[in-house]
Amino acid sequence: MKGRGRFRYGAWRGGPDPLAPPYDVRGAVDQVGAEVLAGGSLREALRNLLRRGPDGGRGLDDLAARARRMRREAMRRGNLDGAVTRAQALLDQALAAEREELARRTDDASRFSEARLDSLPRSTARAVEELSDYEWASDEARRTYQQILDGLRNEVLEQRFAGIREALGNPDPAAQRRLAEMLGDLNDLLDRHARGEDTTDAFAEFMRRHGEFFPERPGSVEELIDALARRAAAGERLMRSLSPQQQEELSRLMAQALGNAGLADQMARLTANLRTLRPDLGWDRRSQVRGQRGLGYGEAAGALAEIGDLDELLDQLGQEHPGATLDDIDVEAVERILGRGAAGDVRRLQELERELRRQGWLARGGEGLTLSPKALRRLGGTALRRVFASLETGRRGQHDLRDAGAAGEITGASRPWEYGDEQPIDVVRTVTNAVRRGGAGPVSLQVDDFEVVETERRASAAVALCVDLSYSMVAEDRWGPMKQTALALSHLVATKFPQDALQIIGFGRYAMRLTPEELAAVEPDYVQGTNLQHALQLAGRHLRKHSGAEPVVLVVTDGEPTAHLADDGEAVFFWPPLTETVQATVAEVDALTRYGATLNLFMLGEDPGLRRFVDAVARRSGGRVFTPDTEDLGSYVVNDYIRARRGRVSR
Repeated sequence: MKGRGRFRYGAWRGGPDPLAPPYDVRGAVDQVGAEVLAGGSLREALRNLLRRGPDGGRGLDDLAARARRMRREAMRRGNLDGAVTRAQALLDQALAAEREELARRTDDASRFSEARLDSLPRSTARAVEELSDYEWASDEARRTYQQILDGLRNEVLEQRFAGIREALGNPDPAAQRRLAEMLGDLNDLLDRHARGEDTTDAFAEFMRRHGEFFPERPGSVEELIDALARRAAAGERLMRSLSPQQQEELSRLMAQALGNAGLADQMARLTANLRTLRPDLGWDRRSQVRGQRGLGYGEAAGALAEIGDLDELLDQLGQEHPGATLDDIDVEAVERILGRGAAGDVRRLQELERELRRQGWLARGGEGLTLSPKALRRLGGTALRRVFASLETGRRGQHDLRDAGAAGEITGASRPWEYGDEQPIDVVRTVTNAVRRGGAGPVSLQVDDFEVVETERRASAAVALCVDLSYSMVAEDRWGPMKQTALALSHLVATKFPQDALQIIGFGRYAMRLTPEELAAVEPDYVQGTNLQHALQLAGRHLRKHSGAEPVVLVVTDGEPTAHLADDGEAVFFWPPLTETVQATVAEVDALTRYGATLNLFMLGEDPGLRRFVDAVARRSGGRVFTPDTEDLGSYVVNDYIRARRGRVSR
């Protein structure tokens, strides 16, 4: 077929792949996980992902920094009392022109007018009021005086209504009546809306009659209210930001400027309506705007409106309130204030957050977004890979666990005793060996005569991992390794030994059971107290719930016990440790030992009091004490668990 084209396909070469997603979801999860495993707060890690942006992209912090710079610039734009200053300057001009004209006249009326001007109040607003019925001799002075009122009235109305400039510039009385009519109809519409009436038709009719005053073309009453309320709130903030004297001056001047045709009453009514409908806009907020140039009313209110919009945007970008998500950010406001590029950044972050939720990496909790079980499995897998990498390089606990200990099941066989064995002595075999060796004479036992009962591990294990959550773990940079260790062990049990029952128990002044999700999100307890007694108590309850499994208790701590539960269930804390605290803790150790539990302690740090305590506990329970470096903690604990739950041990 003539003209048939040929096509070749290859890798995209025209820049970034247009079909590729703007984010790496798994990379984002790993970015959060790395911060958690380093000891960071889960809530902060999620917030930091969005603040910094994934893969080095622009995040909320960049946008907030731009908004803060713009706010600082707006705060330095000028003096807010420019309207009063301008009125004072115009009044001085009018009075100078009037005095010059009166000086050329010789009649008594002119002398009387001069005396009246001499007695004017020093207040600009009061002077303007007193001159409202003054018969000006100078046409120039009359025009200048009128500029005070007309200029302020126009600035106020233009600040409130974007499309009112044409009506204000039209001296036709009909145009002025249309302005007053619009204000009346607007207030009636807002009154009906505030009463909860259906205003759909009324709004359409209002826009048909007065749409030219609103070039932004709001699509509903709510949009109309939003636009008007933001401007009105800026005007109110302007008044609140002035000194009391300046407030009085400007209020009187505005009353004079809006006095004609009932505008003052209608504007006051409008402000009250809008304040009722949008009370959250910071109407009474004050702003300290400073600068060399005096700002007119419209400029000053505009600066404060911009500051108000930036404050609201900064609040949205901060994501500080409980349950905050990126959907709370008004993207249109971002585009209006910071530009199209910034709005695109927010949309990409919103897409990332939605994709994390859609793919099941994030879940919504009572305090906002948190990692889902799926994400925690990935996090636990990462922690476990780190631990096994450490094991492979030889950084592990070099302790020898050759046997099942007293908690194993008896197999019926025996073997010669060796140093370090913990199995029960086989008395019959031991005595028989001594008789065979010594003949019919008196029985004399020697080391080679002893045999121990051979045991095997039970098919499943009940493991209680007790981790110290006291503030010292954070202060000494042990918080991250502790979390990594617990998450790695949890992932190992869930994926390789699902028949085992693992319970993570965190303890500070009180102890509490923790799921992997809760462990990832847990933050330091800034209340003093290391209540190992309560932790061992909860560990014992867990072991007894799984009585058919081999009981194992692992304790990770960096401090001796300084708290215990009193009879009323309240924690008693004291340092140095009370005798009652030590006795209560040892009582729980004895209870676990009688139950047949293996109790191993992982001691972080070199506190002498802790060393004395754990050594005593190990001797009392037959357990072991390990003193790993912080970075080796995970490999010690996981390796100990793997060895402790092995099956039959034969020699």
